[in-house]
Formats: sequence, C-alpha cells, structure tokens
Amino acid sequence: MRGLRSFGALLVVLAALAAYLYFVEAKRPAGGDTPARDKVFTVEADKIEEISIKAEAGDRTVVRKSGDGWQIVQPAPAPPDPAEISGLTTNLASLEIQSVVDENPPDLKEYGLAQPRVEVSFKAAGQDRTLHIGSKTPPGTDLYARLADQKKVFLISSYLDSTFNKRPFDFRDKTVLAVERDKIDSVEIVTPRTAVKLAKPAGEWRLAAPIQGRADFNAVEGLLGRLVGLQMKSVAAPEAADLKSYGLDKPAATVRIGAGSSQATLAIGTGAGEGVVYAKDLSRPIVMTIEASLLDDLKKDPSELRQKDLFDARAFNATRLELTREGQTFTLEKTKVKNKDGQEEQTWRRISPAAGDVDQSKVDALISAITSLRAASFADAAAKTGLDKPDMTIAIKFDDGRQEERVTLGRVGADAYAARAGEPGAAKVDASALDNIIKTLGELK
Repeated sequence: MRGLRSFGALLVVLAALAAYLYFVEAKRPAGGDTPARDKVFTVEADKIEEISIKAEAGDRTVVRKSGDGWQIVQPAPAPPDPAEISGLTTNLASLEIQSVVDENPPDLKEYGLAQPRVEVSFKAAGQDRTLHIGSKTPPGTDLYARLADQKKVFLISSYLDSTFNKRPFDFRDKTVLAVERDKIDSVEIVTPRTAVKLAKPAGEWRLAAPIQGRADFNAVEGLLGRLVGLQMKSVAAPEAADLKSYGLDKPAATVRIGAGSSQATLAIGTGAGEGVVYAKDLSRPIVMTIEASLLDDLKKDPSELRQKDLFDARAFNATRLELTREGQTFTLEKTKVKNKDGQEEQTWRRISPAAGDVDQSKVDALISAITSLRAASFADAAAKTGLDKPDMTIAIKFDDGRQEERVTLGRVGADAYAARAGEPGAAKVDASALDNIIKTLGELK
C-alpha cells in the first residue's frame, strides 16, 4: 500500500509539472525572437519615495526616502544599507512579466496568492502600488505574482525572491564602526591583560605601548581592515539599559580608533552563541553581535604587531656596510666608477681593513643575508642573550646615507639573539642565519 501511495503522489507531481509546461512554457516564444516583455510597473527607480515589505516570516520593513538618503522607519528607526535599497528600487523599476498565467483565476490558492508569501508596496509620484508574490512554479524558475488591484496572475523571475523576501535586519546598514580608513592615525587596544597603543606620526605605524618601536605594517593594516570592514551579525538590543548582561560593563576588549579629531570606540563583551560575541559602538545605543574571532585577534600578544624585520635597508638602497667581529671592522662602501666604456656606474669597494676591489656578487649575497634577518620571537627582559659580549655588530647606511641602522648579535648556547639600536629588548633569531652571515663574510674577505 505504501508503494501505491508513493506512486500516486508522484503522478500528482508529474501532472502538475506537465500542466505547467503546457499552459505556461509552451506559450513562451522560441529561440532568439523573444519580444520585449511588459513591465510590472511604470516607475523610475529614483522617483520611489517609500517601500514597504512584508516578508514570508511575517515581519514588515518600511524604508522611506529622507533628503538625499533613506531611513528605515519600521520596525525601528535605523540607517539602511544603500546597496540593499538600490537593489530594491532598481528591481521594482525594471521588474518584468515573464508571462501571464491566468487573466481571471477562479482560485488564487493554487498559486500561493490567496495569502501571499511576500508583499511589496511602494509610493512614487502620488501612486501607491502593491505586488503580491506567491509560490514558485514547479520547475522553480519563476514566481507566481499579481498586483493587489488586478486579477491576473503572472510570472516573475524566481531570483527576485532573494531581493524582496527579506527581513528588517537584512535591510539595515551592518557597518559596526563608521570611520574613514585613510584618516586613521591611532589605535588603542585595551584588554584585562594588556594595553596596546599604535600611532602613525609620520606616515609609518609605530608601537607606542607597551613598548616603543616599529610596527609591522601588514599586521596593523590587516587589523584595521577587520575593524573598518566589521559587520554586525545581529542586533541583540536596540537600546540596552543594563550592559552587565552582555559583559559590556567590564569589556573583554575595548578598541579606540582615532582619525584626526574624531574617535570611534568599540567595546566587546561576552559570548552570544557559537562564533559570536556581544559588542557595542559607544556612540550608539544598540548592542549587536559580531564575529568572536575578532576578539581572539585583539587578545594576541602585542609582539604580533611588532616589526619582525631587523633591517629596513635592502641591497638596492644600501650604500655603506660595517661589520665588527672579534675586534676587527670590515667596511664596504658603494662608490661611483667609470666602466670600460666610460659610463658611470655604482660598485662596492672595500674601505677597511685595507682598501680594494671585492666580488660584487658576494657583496650582494652578504647584504641579502643581513637584511633577511627576522625576529622569530622577542625575549623577556630578564632573558640571557649574550649581547653583552656580542658575536657581531652590523651597521648599514641606506637611502644615499640619510638613514643608518645598527644591530648587535649575540649567542647563548645554540640560540642567537639580536638587538636593534633605538628599540627596546632583544629578538631571538635563527642561529643558522647568523652562521650564514659569518660564512658569507669569510668568503668575501
């Protein structure tokens, strides 16, 4: 009996599909001779003043033009996403009738239009129009629809369901912090464990606290990208009188972003479910949820934001190199000479311990090895680094001698450390990198 019932149900579905294909699809023009389709509305997108949408879930969203922009007015005042509003107005103005199914249907239930799933209304230039959207056609390519003041049922493309069938949150602007990225010049991250300050005094990011030093450009810009592009996942409360229930009375992290004379502050609280945490832009009353992974990033050790390259100089802009090891200083300098064709070119020469020519390829290899030095980690203040009795001190001048960098290297057992002049603490470096510098220097000598 179960098999017969399943077979009977299948026949019903097949019959419905066959009927659709016969009465609807068969009427579509064949090939590339499709005539221009009729528009559902005669309205220009920029003339629309108000839109009301009742979604399949039952809630209603009303957006209204205000000056040059738009505002969500129902269920609660909120700024809308401009792209969502543009999609709405554009699709309403360009909406086409794919084909007419029935000019005078005896029963709207079979089209899902007796109680429409979605209802879209708009006001424009004194006219009020309402579109009812019902169920999908059996193939799923179209939607049954009708105008509220007309009887005929027609088809519109099914992709429009994702445009019109949206809830209030879908239409709102989900930007968490309104700040212009190119104007950001300071960032402060405060957690119960530490406080990190970043500043951009001369176009370059630097750490101001808990230590002072160069910041990793890519790490800082990556963090800023996350903060500026941060999108809320939901609105937990339009207005929250008690922040304690969201963990925002004692935030897990607070971020202050400075952009000239303006400032934006984000407080992050406790978990709000899997993968999300509560958060609040302190300039607005709402409590929202955001991705929990941002909090994980903000809690990382400040050293993650510190520049790992020990040298900014590179082989192409270095002009002088001094290496001091075992009491002897080896100095190289880039000078201008004339080649055999009488043309001027730059070449490296040994200045000390005795002036002379050097193998240019070996100099390039040495500078490349030196400028590739990176911090694998940063040593604690109490750690033994061997820098009191250094293995080597390296000084590089670059940018036509306008800038100079000095790094001291030392060893403790199998570990190697480096300290950059003008910056606090010591970095742990790959001992094999130091060995490579010493070896390359020996070959050059």
